[in-house]
Amino acid sequence: MTTPRDLLTVTLDVGSSRPVERGDLSLVLAGAEVIDLVGAQALTLEGDRIVPGARWTLSDRLLDEAAGALVRQEPYESVDDWLWRRGRGLSDVYLAALESEGQLTRQRRRWIPVDTGRTALADSPERRHAADRWASGEPVLAALAGALGIGEPPDEGSPEIADDSVVTVLAAVNDAVMELEAVRQRRVIEEAAYDNIWRGQ
Repeated sequence: MTTPRDLLTVTLDVGSSRPVERGDLSLVLAGAEVIDLVGAQALTLEGDRIVPGARWTLSDRLLDEAAGALVRQEPYESVDDWLWRRGRGLSDVYLAALESEGQLTRQRRRWIPVDTGRTALADSPERRHAADRWASGEPVLAALAGALGIGEPPDEGSPEIADDSVVTVLAAVNDAVMELEAVRQRRVIEEAAYDNIWRGQ
């Protein structure tokens, strides 16, 4: 299992104090891919720039696709740019992958043979692995989930993340999620103002 897959599994299993927006999830999944690609030595970070490493096939199809999508020309891509480019629709890609692999099923009502659109995680080794990683309080997974409002904020006794590259990615993820939320709030205000103009006529 990869960090993006574990994160998606935890998101579906644990849930959040607030509804998880697909745009937020996509951004955080893109960040999780960078963290795993750093761990696989498929890239390094120079400041906030993603510097691709040697090309080789990775064991996970989606992570391999992510590695293939890296910008390989200088000045390379910033982590922030990667999140927005790679993250576009990424939650749907991961959901479709889990479904095609039988790890995610569409729930049907007992007496109505119609797809209700609700999904449920199958009991699988992958699900148990993600649950074990979550229960252990693994700090990277906890930080990524925290960007989505899942879990408790880390306390002072929580283990710190020592890898500077991972810290850089996590900071960019949090900034991107906050930026997307600001865009949503601006849109709500603009729509409300537009409605008020129409009501005033």
